[in-house]
Amino acid sequence: MNRSGLLDGRTVLVVEDEYFIADDMRRVFERNGAQVLGPVGSVDDALAVISESPRIDGAILDINLRETMVFPVAEALRARGVPFVFATGYEETAIPPHLRDAVHCEKPVEATRLAEILFGSSAA
Repeated sequence: MNRSGLLDGRTVLVVEDEYFIADDMRRVFERNGAQVLGPVGSVDDALAVISESPRIDGAILDINLRETMVFPVAEALRARGVPFVFATGYEETAIPPHLRDAVHCEKPVEATRLAEILFGSSAA
């Protein structure tokens, strides 16, 4: 994927409770130069990472984390000006109106595509 260093030096928060999906995202992002925060699989853990991390360049959020909706995490990221993408099996209508301007990708979606959405695609 490494399109002109799209992820080089970026810090990306991965909030996903499905182990294999989370691990795949982590591996792809790290292989392409990103530092990955997490993956974390709960709202409380994600909020703790956000409060403890001085730098987050972008985030990937699953909507449903063990039967808890991720929206407090999205709101905390938005308050810090951190861009995020919802990567989920849920339809866009499940997202509260005030967060619907965030990009919504239905699973399955490749980690490389999520990085391009977050950080823009570079000319190859």
